[in-house]
Amino acid sequence: MSNRIAAHSVIVGVDRSPQAREAVRWAVHEAVGRNAPLAIVHVTDSLPAVASTLDWSVGQIPPEVVQAQQDAGSTILAQAISLAHDCASAGERPEIIGELRFGKPAPTLVGLSKQAQIVVVGCRGETGWQHRRLLGSVSTGVVHHAHCPVAVIHDEPASSPSAQQSPVLLGIDGSPASERATEIAFGEASWRGVDLVALHVLADSTATNGFFAMEWSALQSTTQKSLAERLAHWQKRYPTVNVSVEVEFENPVRQLLARAEDAQLVVVGSHGRGGFTGMLLGSVSTAVSQESRVPVIVARGGS
Repeated sequence: MSNRIAAHSVIVGVDRSPQAREAVRWAVHEAVGRNAPLAIVHVTDSLPAVASTLDWSVGQIPPEVVQAQQDAGSTILAQAISLAHDCASAGERPEIIGELRFGKPAPTLVGLSKQAQIVVVGCRGETGWQHRRLLGSVSTGVVHHAHCPVAVIHDEPASSPSAQQSPVLLGIDGSPASERATEIAFGEASWRGVDLVALHVLADSTATNGFFAMEWSALQSTTQKSLAERLAHWQKRYPTVNVSVEVEFENPVRQLLARAEDAQLVVVGSHGRGGFTGMLLGSVSTAVSQESRVPVIVARGGS
């Protein structure tokens, strides 16, 4: 199939799930904010996968089965495109295209991520786990392997005017991945016209490592000053963004999730070091993606 997806698009993966509908709504808003085209992608099983499921060879698949599969995928895609147009206001409508692909959803979206600004996925899909604290297999695969930032969207939209004025929350620890997250967070806060809260958490292990021998207030003040200096060049690049730097001592996941309750978006690195000890996929960033009620962007790649 020819690729109609423009470079630097916002790409959203869709299926029949409620989370996918919320992902489309969020992706429309994101595409407008980034002044980017929006590509809505549905991935359906390839013919070999269908044949394997039915215990047939590819050549044994009746044409009507192939057509029914294509029709089902086209219907899902058409509904998502219609929703996207409904969500876009007349004066702020991104270019919207739909793309039906055949294969496995996660690898397909990972492949497409090479040309995307950001990939948007629901936290779980129609065949995924139904527990809200578990990411589905597709979202997990994309978060772990994408070549660009990944936004994970839950099914609890923040649509009230007050929620739209809530800040962007950045988890920061000084690692290279955290620096990429910082760049994304400033950009998101800038086009949304909201404040940015940069949160650094001195993890529970800090005390056992001997650092807590310092007076907490002194340690907090020193760390805040250091982080503010690190953020200074981003503040110059985005002068309209009001930034507050906060330093806390606790479990990083608990702190980020608690602060996320007052944010409209959380941005974290794909892995980290320092204050976010062990901030690897499968640890802090995955836990926050799983449990946050608000959208979470995991900073991956260089786009």
